[in-house]
Amino acid sequence: MVSHVRTVAFQGIEAVPVDVQVMVAPGKVGMQIVGLPDKAVAESRERVQAALHASGLSMPAKRVTINLAPADLPKEGSHYDLPIALGLMAALGAIPGDSLAGYVVLGELSLDGTIAPVAGALPAAIGANADGRRLICPHGCGSEAAWAGADIDIIAPRSLIAVANHFRGTQVLSRPEPAIREQARNLPDLADIKGQETARRALEVAAAGGHNLLMVGPPGSGKSMLAQRLPSILPPLGAAELLEVSMIASIAGALADGKLSDRRPFRAPHHSASMAAMVGGGLRVKPGEVSLAHCGVLFLDEFPEFTPQVLDSLRQPLESGECMIARANHRVTYPARFQLVAAMNPCRCGMAGEPGHRCARGPRCQADYQARISGPLMDRIDLRIEVPAVSATDLIRPGQSEDSAAVAERVARARHAQRERAAELGQPPAVTNASLSNSMVEKLAAPDAAGTSLLADASEKLGFSARAYHRILKVARTLADLDGTDSVGRVHLAEAISYRMAGERLAQQAA
Repeated sequence: MVSHVRTVAFQGIEAVPVDVQVMVAPGKVGMQIVGLPDKAVAESRERVQAALHASGLSMPAKRVTINLAPADLPKEGSHYDLPIALGLMAALGAIPGDSLAGYVVLGELSLDGTIAPVAGALPAAIGANADGRRLICPHGCGSEAAWAGADIDIIAPRSLIAVANHFRGTQVLSRPEPAIREQARNLPDLADIKGQETARRALEVAAAGGHNLLMVGPPGSGKSMLAQRLPSILPPLGAAELLEVSMIASIAGALADGKLSDRRPFRAPHHSASMAAMVGGGLRVKPGEVSLAHCGVLFLDEFPEFTPQVLDSLRQPLESGECMIARANHRVTYPARFQLVAAMNPCRCGMAGEPGHRCARGPRCQADYQARISGPLMDRIDLRIEVPAVSATDLIRPGQSEDSAAVAERVARARHAQRERAAELGQPPAVTNASLSNSMVEKLAAPDAAGTSLLADASEKLGFSARAYHRILKVARTLADLDGTDSVGRVHLAEAISYRMAGERLAQQAA
């Protein structure tokens, strides 16, 4: 007799069906697992045997063969323990043979028979719901899986015995409830920033339109402080964005206690991060920082200190909004629509251009340092600002600056205007000005006659690329949204060009 249990394998955030086939037949005593299992799956043999013994069920003195179909799909992870154990219990008659039909099962077994949480419960639940199936998952993943929909039947047992009792009718397991992570109430606030009015304005524009931002200034000027306060003015995640972000976090095993949060991700990897850590990869092709920052912020402090290969690997995700990781036997695609915020010193010693300071190496120090950032990557950054050192006058000035709540209200109004335009054009509500296509930008951000003349003159004198031209229009559209106007005027284009000119000055200084 062969028993069948449905489980899943993960390719990116997609759950691919896997049929666990268990056969108990006469022959040499032992358990064999086939179907391209990795080391974690192969070791499940010992965990399953120990868990069954702890649950009061003896292994038969027969040959047990377990096939994971399709056989040419690599099977990775410890979540195959529970479907293997339940398939074996069904084959031995410990639970009704047809009770597992219609279920997707995943979970890791401990030696005492308890079921440990695993990564990927939310994508598995969403896939099961789309396929019209029910779900069996660990108790620790139940609140996460419950977000897949109110109509999906979910069983979240704590142990193998609880599963067996549920199917025998001696114990009823209730459906888990979706859980929300409590929001932090002590987020860094913009009111802590002294001076830096230009940087605060650029931060607001970046938040309103989802634009990439580069801050250049000496140490201690407040670049990191500004970046850390960006989440406090960003709007919460929408429903579709929340599921996408949570599915990536679930695959990465980063959902604490299965609780979801509508706060946008903020990732700040160290500059020693490898390319696999940044864009994803490794033995099991895990999502990288660019995917974990999906729909949120990727903050790269000490921007030129990252290796050039790692920085250039950001170019494709910044343009396409996804990260494709290709391997010899398969390829995986993770969403990676993030907002890049970078901070850097103007030179190696950090004080180039500051009054009263003279670099020992001269202009070459600044040129060599800034040359670590390639031109194509710099061209993808919409806002480039200089953050000068804070003066003593700014530090001792009484009173506080405008707080994050007031800025967040303006950002929310600008985002609302963008959602309304997206709805009129049949676009997803998550579309921001920074993610508009070129054809949509030319339609939605068409400037008036004075603005067109200004943009043409600036493009000719400064040599803007086609990408720079459209990104200036996107920033101008965001500035108009912050002003609450439907038309893009000369004043909006002038400010958008000024943010671009800061980068052109940096390039000239480095030349």
